[in-house]
Amino acid sequence: MKVAVILPAAGLGTRMGKGTAERAGTSRKQFMLLDGSPILMHTVRKFAASPRVGEIVIAVRAEDTEWVRELVLHEFPGGRVRVVAGGNSRQESVENALASLHPGSELVAVHDAVRPFIDLETIHAVFDEAAETGAAIVGVPAVDTVKQVIRGTTHVRVRATLPREKLVMAQTPQVFRYDLLLRAYQEARKDNFVATDESSMVERLDVEVSVVPGSDRNIKITKPTDMELAHLFLREELARGTQA
Repeated sequence: MKVAVILPAAGLGTRMGKGTAERAGTSRKQFMLLDGSPILMHTVRKFAASPRVGEIVIAVRAEDTEWVRELVLHEFPGGRVRVVAGGNSRQESVENALASLHPGSELVAVHDAVRPFIDLETIHAVFDEAAETGAAIVGVPAVDTVKQVIRGTTHVRVRATLPREKLVMAQTPQVFRYDLLLRAYQEARKDNFVATDESSMVERLDVEVSVVPGSDRNIKITKPTDMELAHLFLREELARGTQA
């Protein structure tokens, strides 16, 4: 069963801060260079290494489509990796990419473009789980104590302490049957529901979503200090011969 992969990469990178990206005039983390290549391309390579991936669709801002397409074609000239215009939010970007998928897609994986250290074993594990159940995500147990709070005008107060054994920190890939994910997006648009991930939209359909164990190495690069860890992880991957 071939899987279509969507990489939303149209974010503005506001948490990264100005002047941190290698591409002139932008602070967008997906285009920052890691060992000479944009973080986005390191992520693409991980999924391109899987024979189970039929196509990879990258959703970028409209003004970036041309140069990202040239970048992709230089490394992946066969058309397996495509670039489409994203939207003003992650949700819009994924929906645009979803509409562009080739007919016959059975499973769709959505993965953060700035998580370049996902490993092939985890990719295939979540593919297998989604193929069996229809909906699966990668997640790691919560290690910190999590508090539910009430935000007032001057103070933030604790309302409850949530049991850690019932909590996981969601990562990506998040993988779903194509028809299920499409319906989730249609319902979200109809209800003006804005989600932070695809799983929350699928959950609204009363569909159970399975969780596959992830890794602390599957970091999402969102702030400058994450780049220090990214360089460390990449050096370790190069030493093992599993370059991102």
